[in-house]
Amino acid sequence: MTHFGIFCPAANGHLNPMTTLGNELLRRGHQVTVFNFLDAKATTLASGLEFQPLAEDEFPAGSMPERLAQLGKLSELTAFRYTIKLLTQVSDLLLSQAPATIKKAGVEALLVDQVSPEGGTMADFLNLPFITVCSALTLNQDPKIPPFCTPWQYSPTWIASWRNQLSYQLLSLLARPIREVIAEYRRQWKLPLHSHPNDAYSKLAQLSQQPAEFDFPRQNLPPHFHFTGPYHNPATRKPMPFPFEQLTGQPLIYASMGTVQNRLLDVFKIIASACEGLDAQLVISLGGSATPEFLPSLPGNPIVVGYAPQLELLQKANLTITHAGMNTTLESLSNGVPMVAIPVTNDQPGVAARIAWTGVGEVVSLKELSVPKLRSAIVKVLTQESYKQRAMEMQGAIGRSGGVKKAADIIEQVVLTGKPVLAGK
Repeated sequence: MTHFGIFCPAANGHLNPMTTLGNELLRRGHQVTVFNFLDAKATTLASGLEFQPLAEDEFPAGSMPERLAQLGKLSELTAFRYTIKLLTQVSDLLLSQAPATIKKAGVEALLVDQVSPEGGTMADFLNLPFITVCSALTLNQDPKIPPFCTPWQYSPTWIASWRNQLSYQLLSLLARPIREVIAEYRRQWKLPLHSHPNDAYSKLAQLSQQPAEFDFPRQNLPPHFHFTGPYHNPATRKPMPFPFEQLTGQPLIYASMGTVQNRLLDVFKIIASACEGLDAQLVISLGGSATPEFLPSLPGNPIVVGYAPQLELLQKANLTITHAGMNTTLESLSNGVPMVAIPVTNDQPGVAARIAWTGVGEVVSLKELSVPKLRSAIVKVLTQESYKQRAMEMQGAIGRSGGVKKAADIIEQVVLTGKPVLAGK
């Protein structure tokens, strides 16, 4: 059996799918250790995996929630710049400290979240095989595909390709601090430098939580890229109390702005006002941004909780109002639930663009968000059957994609053969 190490950001949107994947490998008899900051310990141990803390002095318990709370107050480019700054700091810290910890633990292969760009370099330095896991929207750059952080729809025209390439250049400029940190360590360790952002990803296997149907028509992915579908397992998550007895049986609208980009509390007030008077019951999950007592008198008297048992509520929901985080989006689609998306920053505009592209929901940008506009989108998705039909078709695609079991099969094959696993093989 193999000892796997997991590297991912200490945020639920990455920890939940990565620990679910790790739990499947554990179930198959492998040893799995999550290497992360102390704030990831509780989630890791709740999933049944081993935990190894990193950078305890620089990131003591409570420090990551503080940083994510600051990010949650920001939006659009300001939030994106903050994310880059945080990732740069984390990359430098982990590259300096983590390799010795990984080596001492006896890890034999790494699972690296795609938004942990330092992970592949650590694997190269330690001469370990690694697999890239796309917990968020697939980041692989392709001039035919709009950058992950843009709200643009796919277009095959030359002007769209030109726009995309120009935006990738700007994105590269913004992300240069991260690349420079990684390049400096690769020079110190006498590793070949990356000539393109896609070089940072695994040459053995790249796994995406998306089903292929929930993406634009890509034609330039590497042959070892696999759309496996999402990694969800209620058993790996901490139980969340919820007053299910308060559900009335009316059509259920579930609203969540995630657990990071959720400090824009006025958004929750707009959501409540937009749902007021509809023949539906609204449940709002604050995702830790505040306590329910902080929003005591929202219009329409919705059920408001600090955290919600999301997987269980989505089994009952008729509509999800979401920030277009990848996990909430895929969990909604896994239950055939259409959406209204209010993207805030990072990959959320790109996820929202795919929600619109696939016809599983409507998008209201943060700049245009108002009670009338949001209410119109909600009514449209609730009353027009096409949205539910497309969401159910996507549910079927997810069911056929293989999910965590397919992902684990590919990982085991990589470790067994030491060779790339090609899609469709």
